[in-house]
Amino acid sequence: MLETPEKVRELQRKLYRKAKQEKGYRFYLLYGKLYRMDILSHAYRLVRANKGAPGIDGETFEQIEERGGAERYLEEIAGELKRKDYKPQAVRRVYIPKATGGKRPLGIPVIKDRVVQMAMKIVIEPIFEADFQNNSYGFRPKRNAHQAVDDVKNHLFGGRTEVIDADISKYFDTIPHDKLMQVVAKRIVDKQILRLIKMWLKAPIVEEREDGKKEYKRNDKGTPQGGVISPLLANIYLNVLDTLWAVKRVQERLGARLVRYADDSVILCRGNTGRILKGIKRVLNDLGLTLNEEKTCVVDAHQENFTFLGFTIGMRRSRRTGRLYPHIEPSKKAQQQVRSEVKRLTTEQYSAVPTEVVIRKVNEVVRGWVGYFRYGNCTKALVTLKRYLVSDANISTSETPLSEFSIQGISGQILLQFLRPVRSSNQGSLGESPRMKMIGKPYPGKPNVRFDEGELEIGHIATTPALYSTVSVNQDLFKGIQAFSQKTLVLPST
Repeated sequence: MLETPEKVRELQRKLYRKAKQEKGYRFYLLYGKLYRMDILSHAYRLVRANKGAPGIDGETFEQIEERGGAERYLEEIAGELKRKDYKPQAVRRVYIPKATGGKRPLGIPVIKDRVVQMAMKIVIEPIFEADFQNNSYGFRPKRNAHQAVDDVKNHLFGGRTEVIDADISKYFDTIPHDKLMQVVAKRIVDKQILRLIKMWLKAPIVEEREDGKKEYKRNDKGTPQGGVISPLLANIYLNVLDTLWAVKRVQERLGARLVRYADDSVILCRGNTGRILKGIKRVLNDLGLTLNEEKTCVVDAHQENFTFLGFTIGMRRSRRTGRLYPHIEPSKKAQQQVRSEVKRLTTEQYSAVPTEVVIRKVNEVVRGWVGYFRYGNCTKALVTLKRYLVSDANISTSETPLSEFSIQGISGQILLQFLRPVRSSNQGSLGESPRMKMIGKPYPGKPNVRFDEGELEIGHIATTPALYSTVSVNQDLFKGIQAFSQKTLVLPST
């Protein structure tokens, strides 16, 4: 995790304190902060650490640094911002598969736009953080998905077991620009800041057709998933709902707790679910948003389970004490997704891929999944995953040598047991495979999600889009995970 320079941190503290002390204060003279070299340098480092695929111009970090270096590049950006002739480029749109079927659109800005957006985020995020409510957990500093699930668990313990599982239909794609800008302008009156945000929102979308030609489309609503500033803008807009919930004292009057992670929300109630759901629909309608009627439902946690942030949650009775408790485990869909991904990586289509690359990808998938889902009542799921890796995927987890085998058409290499063995009659033994070696804990992940050449990256953990969308990886990864050395595989210990 990159440390924020002290001068930048001090600026953020001052902005936060001012916003916290004066709820009606509207900030001005912020634009000059964007082209401060310490802020731009920190923004560049953050964007580079996030990696990410190239935008519409195809420019990469390596090309920037080979051409003239990062410092010169940032000086050019600072000059454009000072002269006020900076203009964002079009956003490259790609589609990734959703776990529920269909495809999710992602917008990838060019690196220059990502750097300026990150600088903007560094400056304005503390202002809005002062306004955000404590029921919001997504894409916020020092908050993560596990804290949101903790909140749900605590209120289930408190007797709020009638649950509204609310799903906003295509939230990021349907945010009205004019209403969003009105909400932002309640805190910021710097015209240049507002102009930049509006330009990013209005930046055209570029899609590459099957014939290779590029198609430009207007962007009349929504904030593209994949943009650095998008999660903050999305939180700013839905904070209207959170604030109304607090001001109207819904939790105190009706006993309903709203827990929100970005656009994924659950409301834990003690009755009055119909009245509460009607009120939510009315607020969202005023915001130009709608609930997905097919996915939104009301469940009694004593009778049914519900899914939140990849976990299946419901009330169960303890076999040991006989008391009711909130049972939280990885959802069946999440378990199936990790198995499917391991299977995809270990089929014959990867036989031509270097062994080290395949090992690294499987390690990343398993490490990321265990790091996030090692929470609550996860023992059964982890045992099942280990059994799958050992038996079905045929992966070794012990200090014994991996089985010897070869793959048809490939010889002279040591191949791991998790690659599907296909013996050829004219091929002999390849010799002893390497042993597992412990080299300590893996590094912790970071909570931001980003797109990188067909893969979503969560912190240092890369996964395919089918595995994760907008989830936050817990900072304390599974201590029992084994790291790999040379040609060995990471697996969870149970």
